[in-house]
Amino acid sequence: MNADNPEELSLDLPAAHSASRMARQVVRKFALERGLVEDEVGILELVTSELLSNAVDHGGGGSAMEEADIEGGVRMRLYLRVQAGSWVMRISDQGGGDPQEMEPFLDPDGMPDLEDERGRGFFLLVQMVDEILVARSEDGTGLEFTVHKQTVHEQHGDSAS
Repeated sequence: MNADNPEELSLDLPAAHSASRMARQVVRKFALERGLVEDEVGILELVTSELLSNAVDHGGGGSAMEEADIEGGVRMRLYLRVQAGSWVMRISDQGGGDPQEMEPFLDPDGMPDLEDERGRGFFLLVQMVDEILVARSEDGTGLEFTVHKQTVHEQHGDSAS
């Protein structure tokens, strides 16, 4: 949590699947404490899991399971802001990549190759959130995904506007 802004969470993580699991738990607790209902938290957890797993597998982490498996100290960053009626998440990696090559995967009307063993994660995410953008990461070493979602409900049963 950001001491200056309790609506923000920022994590600097080793690019390993073990860190992704820990981050998912932290995101869940953070979101529930800020009033997101279980359905919304479930979507947020799935987004967290998919984007961090992709960062580990394709964003410089070399599919590392544990931090000790990472070569070169590769990191990933997660930023989350939860406000009344919406949330925004940014996840960046250090694995190079071209944002333009990712854009077809983020097309809400696109369809994944059903014969391929992988590649359905972004398709599912795009269907559950309002917007996913991809750009070069701030440090220029990888990609940064920004996800925005208007929440349907708040914990107190109010509708978001």
